[in-house]
Amino acid sequence: MPLYKTQNLKIYNSLSGEKEVFVPLHEGNVGMYVCGPTVYSNVHLGNVRTFMSFDVVFRYLLHLGYKVRYVRNITDVGHVVDDEDEGEDKIAKKARVEKLEPMEIVQRYTVDFHEILKEFNFLPPSIEPTATGHIIEQIEIIKKIIENGIGYVSNGSVYFDVQKFNKTHNYGKLSGRNIEDMIANTRELDGQSDKRNPQDFALWKRAEPEHIMRWPSPWSDGFPGWHLECTAMSTKYLGNHFDIHGGGMDLKFPHHECEIAQNEACTGEAPVNYWMHANMLTLNGKKMAKSTGNNILPREIYSGGSPFLSKKYAPAVARFFMLQAHYRSNLDFTDDAIAASEKGFVRLMDAYDTINEIIPSEKSSLDIQTWIAACYDAMNDDFNTPILIAQLFEAVRYINLLKENKETITSEDLNLFTKTIENFLFDVLGLTNEKSLENNDKLDNVINMLIGMRNEARANKDFALSDKIRDQLTDLGINLKDGKEGTTFSIN
Repeated sequence: MPLYKTQNLKIYNSLSGEKEVFVPLHEGNVGMYVCGPTVYSNVHLGNVRTFMSFDVVFRYLLHLGYKVRYVRNITDVGHVVDDEDEGEDKIAKKARVEKLEPMEIVQRYTVDFHEILKEFNFLPPSIEPTATGHIIEQIEIIKKIIENGIGYVSNGSVYFDVQKFNKTHNYGKLSGRNIEDMIANTRELDGQSDKRNPQDFALWKRAEPEHIMRWPSPWSDGFPGWHLECTAMSTKYLGNHFDIHGGGMDLKFPHHECEIAQNEACTGEAPVNYWMHANMLTLNGKKMAKSTGNNILPREIYSGGSPFLSKKYAPAVARFFMLQAHYRSNLDFTDDAIAASEKGFVRLMDAYDTINEIIPSEKSSLDIQTWIAACYDAMNDDFNTPILIAQLFEAVRYINLLKENKETITSEDLNLFTKTIENFLFDVLGLTNEKSLENNDKLDNVINMLIGMRNEARANKDFALSDKIRDQLTDLGINLKDGKEGTTFSIN
């Protein structure tokens, strides 16, 4: 019997503002869509935290035995600079500044995105569609919205009529905004806009002559509005109605609000049962921003070079740090905070490494089943990773007591205990047993020292010693390769 049949998972639904029991539309199957990056620059650490939150959601659903179709898109067109349907496409602007084709920008930063997520041990999504790969689907949705009387054409562009939609629907129900307040708090259009009302948003934008990224449509050569792509891709791969939609808190309005409106205007039904939003990551108490210099790239955590960090940290330590806060909570990244996390992470992994030293007994004095239930209770409570981590530290206490013979455990319970720790530590939280990059640096230094000794032995024609050094390193899984540029090594 799959685990999901015995667990009572609750998810905080941004739409209702409450934790709700998770019941998928189709038993045993979950459809989940998460808004991916706009690939016009290096992915920043706040993005990594958001995607990590949903990586854990994905992992836990898989652990429970669900068959999950996880769709996370790549935005490679349509996201304009000011997010208000005016201005230049972010990717096209970057391409113009760097004198590259837009798709060169897309390729460069998509590769960077994948490399970073791999370092932090993310599982790949089931499908990773691109906006430019779904232009036809977006045009068809626009046709349907126009046909249903909610979209209108203006000077070659197409807009969504928010006020007309709101007469029969509730625009603002996700973000808690009131349409009357939105109208009262927006200035009148200056006559230069193609919109009927300031609240309306673009479904299709007519491209100016200098705009590189453009496609033919019934209305003009142009490009789709930013909000439309997620409606097209989520419904194509998950259906008009699916289980979970996630993203950063900053996407709740207008992006996700507009998605709901587009779906309802096109299909007549609400698209998603559970809306999930991950909160912000700040740096030293302030918002991360490249413009102010208060910014750190994910790669700088493990490669060094950031003025905000006193040393390098393993990606697993950074992942552990982020998961010590609930995904709906703000998290402040500081050097002191990640240093403290590293100490806790090492303590956790050191304890795990010594489980095999525990000698089983005939009886268990520890209640392992209750501890296991507490681990599941934590994750079933809206994926509460900090509470789960607290339970894993309780397991550290158990391990120490067992090694000191102050408690006892049967062989059966020990196997169950070990398997549960591994399930949550590695499969659900996605951690790896990589404690410190400093240890890696020290190992590199030792190997390079031995290579130097071997080179000296070879120069002195002491081939017996040089071969001995090489052979003993090989036995340890360290392979030397001699070349024109010198000797390099790889570790198996």
